[in-house]
Amino acid sequence: MKNYFLPLLLLIVSFGYSQDDQKDEGVKQLKAVVLNAQTDQPMESVHVVNLNEVVGTITNEKGEFNIPAKVNDTLYITFLGFKSQKVRVTNDMFKFKETKISLTELAYALEEVIVRPYSLTGYLEIDVKNLPLNNAFQYSISGLSVGYEAGSKNPSAVTKVLGAILNPADLLRNLFGKKPNQMRKLRQMKEDDQIRDLLASKFDRETLTELLQLEKVDIEDILNNCNYSKSFITTANDLQILDAISSCYEEYKVLNRKR
Repeated sequence: MKNYFLPLLLLIVSFGYSQDDQKDEGVKQLKAVVLNAQTDQPMESVHVVNLNEVVGTITNEKGEFNIPAKVNDTLYITFLGFKSQKVRVTNDMFKFKETKISLTELAYALEEVIVRPYSLTGYLEIDVKNLPLNNAFQYSISGLSVGYEAGSKNPSAVTKVLGAILNPADLLRNLFGKKPNQMRKLRQMKEDDQIRDLLASKFDRETLTELLQLEKVDIEDILNNCNYSKSFITTANDLQILDAISSCYEEYKVLNRKR
């Protein structure tokens, strides 16, 4: 029996090491350069985030960056005033060291705004007909004191109405359950300094939606059901929103274990 035990033990240990090697063999240091598409000049301090590995970095004065990545990972590249870009990592990017990624500057066009004053006649029936109509509609639910607007100006209204009808815990289970892997990455996002710095400078939820793979309306619904105020949801930077979602998720996990 002893003669069989030692070879079996060695086989198990070697199998365990081979599994670890397979997990790590795909992750390498990827080097590339970010350029301005209009001037072909290198761009410094561009944020680069690997959405799969949940790590971030910034470019140096030569526009260069190094980041851990493997084939088929997605890099999310962002810089203020430029269109954000997602790049899929390929084998060629590791083979050839001169990978260049170009960012396009956003063009902001000022539109002419014409203000037309309303001329009131003093006759109610005539003046009411000349007033602009709001195409949004107000919905109310029996037993609730709050109404909900819907229409072209508020596409998330249906979600909010359904969320009010459902048990908040059920709604959170539905929202968090959509992307369980992304929710588990919350702690990694909070621990990466480059990602935290990037999110602290942003208020548009764009990078946050890419990291969490959630829609903006889902983020708003999560925070609404975790009792965050509307003013916080609309004015907080992306890092504060990330911390709020993380805190909400931790509370949800505790409550869910008790059910």
